[in-house]
Amino acid sequence: MGSRAAPSGTAQRLARAAVGLLVLCGSVSACEYTYDDGSKAATSAAPSPTNVVLPPDPALESTVTGKALDEWATAALPESQGRSFYSSSGSLTAGESRTEQTVQLPGGTYAVTLACRGTRRVSFAVKLGEADLVDLTLGCANARVSVVQLEKDAVLSITVGAGANANFAYRVSRL
Repeated sequence: MGSRAAPSGTAQRLARAAVGLLVLCGSVSACEYTYDDGSKAATSAAPSPTNVVLPPDPALESTVTGKALDEWATAALPESQGRSFYSSSGSLTAGESRTEQTVQLPGGTYAVTLACRGTRRVSFAVKLGEADLVDLTLGCANARVSVVQLEKDAVLSITVGAGANANFAYRVSRL
């Protein structure tokens, strides 16, 4: 009445084979096959080595001011290997945008680290003249590092905008 027989050796082998098949199918479905047929290149969901997404912190959904803003900006912008040329942080009200200019940057490769905190998203646009180098809408409680190459000395224009109250921070560092 309440007893079960031990599974037979055949049933155990079938169960192991089914698990192995599931693992194999799962790993194959995560693979992506691409080929060059002369058409527009396919986009990849994997992050590129020049755009690194840093993990979000759910505690960052509220905005701060004063010393707390300075402390958050320092913590939100991870240390870079190169020299920091320009950084800024601040608060935006709903619907506000702000445009700032960096100092004169010598030609070279730079990491532009962008971060925000609040309940929504903040848009960042980094331009060299009329050319867009970075155009990104970032979910708050996140940070992103983008790499840009400057052929010659230049001043970058950085515009930050928010649909809801938010804090922002960014740093431009030479790699």
